Amino acid sequence: MNPTGFNNKNTNEKMGTYRQIFYHIVFGTKHREPTINEKNESELYKYIWGILKNKKCKLYRINGMPDHMHIFFDLHPSVSLSSLIKDIKIASNLWMKESGLFPEFNGWQEGYGAFTSSVKEKETIIHYIKNQKDHHKKETFEDEFKRLLNENGIKFEGDII
Repeated sequence: MNPTGFNNKNTNEKMGTYRQIFYHIVFGTKHREPTINEKNESELYKYIWGILKNKKCKLYRINGMPDHMHIFFDLHPSVSLSSLIKDIKIASNLWMKESGLFPEFNGWQEGYGAFTSSVKEKETIIHYIKNQKDHHKKETFEDEFKRLLNENGIKFEGDII
């Protein structure tokens, strides 16, 4: 061994790339109108899953309400978060309008919430997203979003959504 503590025998070997980048994304419909109908929401979720797969991201859970959605996934390091969300919104917007499955849909709101998490929180977030319908019997989308911002230490002012 040399003074650095590393064995020089394997200097030609390269280290593999290992990563885990969990994101919980939340965004709403334009003007928070309830335009994602429950009858066809699973088709929308499958479509968005396809976008994530094409970008080499791994989807863990997607669900939502008529006026917003939650996506929990592992972001591939070759993809920027902002470009992925832009791609999801643009592609799903076009698909929703062209498919005829969401006749009242007018588009997505401009912004979004993006929250990172650790592997220790993974199952909790998956469960939370899975149970959106029950959860929103007790909490509005606006209150939920403010709570998520607070829990993640994100400062905000005034109307946020």
